[in-house]
Amino acid sequence: MSKKECVAMLLAGGQGSRLGVLTSKVAKPAVSFGGKYRIIDFVLSNCANSGISTVGVLTQYRPYLLHEYLGTGEAWNLDERGGGVAILPPFATQTGASWYAGTADAITQNLGYLEGQDAEYVLILSGDQLYRMDYEDMLATHKANNADLTVAVMPVPWEDAPRFGIMNCADDGRIEEFVEKPAEPKSNLASMGIYIFNADLLINTLKEDDKDPDSTHDFGGDIIPKLLAAGKRLYTYQFKAYWRDVGTVASFHEANMELLGAEPAFDLFAQDAPIMSNSSTRPPAFIGPKGSVDDSLIDNGCTIMGTVEHSVISDDVFVGKDAIVKDSILFPGARVEEGAVVINAIMAERSVVKPGARFGSADEETVTLGDDAVVEKGE
Repeated sequence: MSKKECVAMLLAGGQGSRLGVLTSKVAKPAVSFGGKYRIIDFVLSNCANSGISTVGVLTQYRPYLLHEYLGTGEAWNLDERGGGVAILPPFATQTGASWYAGTADAITQNLGYLEGQDAEYVLILSGDQLYRMDYEDMLATHKANNADLTVAVMPVPWEDAPRFGIMNCADDGRIEEFVEKPAEPKSNLASMGIYIFNADLLINTLKEDDKDPDSTHDFGGDIIPKLLAAGKRLYTYQFKAYWRDVGTVASFHEANMELLGAEPAFDLFAQDAPIMSNSSTRPPAFIGPKGSVDDSLIDNGCTIMGTVEHSVISDDVFVGKDAIVKDSILFPGARVEEGAVVINAIMAERSVVKPGARFGSADEETVTLGDDAVVEKGE
């Protein structure tokens, strides 16, 4: 994929309110995941591994940590001259400033940046999904179909189809109908919210949509139906590998647990398409003389003096003597002090479970502890 043939616009402003305290201080794409990563690492790594060197990152909700984390894009090899990562927050205009009204409006507010790239194709991505995809292959499919728009789709269980935007297609993959959350779906091919547009068509369509007072300025709700009605060539790109939208505490916990075991559902260590991160370099983890670790991911800088089982432990975590951590996810700097027990829980950054305290239970839903929060004994 040649330089500037295709640029990416990455929607990373999501609040992720269903994750509760995990996103009370940071945007969802910046939430810690898998020990040393943040959620946005996966899509940025996909861009780098697919040869896309120009990525506009559209931020909005609590963007400060995300901006600092992205830096120049060097961690993902996205710091090329004339390309790289560009941070695009909402900005004031002569008519005032407002948050993005919808996914399409987010791109519309940054058309100046997009037009300045002078690319032939535009890849629209979400910053809060976990998957490994070769966008170069998706672009090849787009070209082969002489498509105006290609939508990445994946089959979902039929009982889940009413929760998604569903594509009804001809045998050659051309989209004949798009229905948002159909009560009686005709297909189980669900949109992943990943699109490749011909750039000129995208820019012109967004400018027209911006003038429509009845539009919600959303790709699924407005842009795709308008292009279908106009007779444009819309095709699907079927994706059948691992993909997760970690929009709830339960799905977030499950996706972390799927990284564990001898044959994990998602391989963090695949050498042909590595997942890269901007996590700071820390000393190796220390396992104490009575420390025990089983079936877990342990990041650098950790001190494990107690027992850790089937858990994902981020950098600089402390697990004290006689403490037990099981089926849990600990974000950077979390502390489980001497004799404490943490089971089926998610502890956010710098949170603390005090000596002898207990947090979580195997018999209940996953519980969460927010940034800097403390659980005292007896709570």
